[in-house]
Formats: sequence, C-alpha cells, structure tokens
Amino acid sequence: MFLQIKDSGDLIKILDLQELIDPNNHIVHAQEQEGEEEQEPDSFKKENLVFPSGESLPRCWWDADYRDAKN
Repeated sequence: MFLQIKDSGDLIKILDLQELIDPNNHIVHAQEQEGEEEQEPDSFKKENLVFPSGESLPRCWWDADYRDAKN
C-alpha cells in the first residue's frame, strides 16, 4: 500500500499493513519511492501521512481510544 507524506507529497510504500492499522502504533515502517532503486526502510509518524488522494487516515488506525471519543 502506498501513502503520501503530508508536507512533501512524497510517496512511501508501507511494509507492514498490521502496523499501519494498529492504533497503538504511532509510527510505521516504509520505503520512500524515489527513483528506480529500492530505498532503505525508514520510520514515519502516522500523523504525517495521508492517502495519495489527500484523504486522512481513518481515526481507528491512529487513535486507540476512538470508540470513547465524543464528537
């Protein structure tokens, strides 16, 4: 799965989907998509990521208390 870094617009390839959807993890490990060569894995804060369309990540992926929140 590919996500986008909010500030730069760079694409990253998520390495572990379970890590992404676990609301107790605040970072994910991914590879930046630069050029033709594979990049080394790096860690990224979920709060800095969006879908390539610009849509935010679902709250249940980053907030462990999303069921208790009163909105």
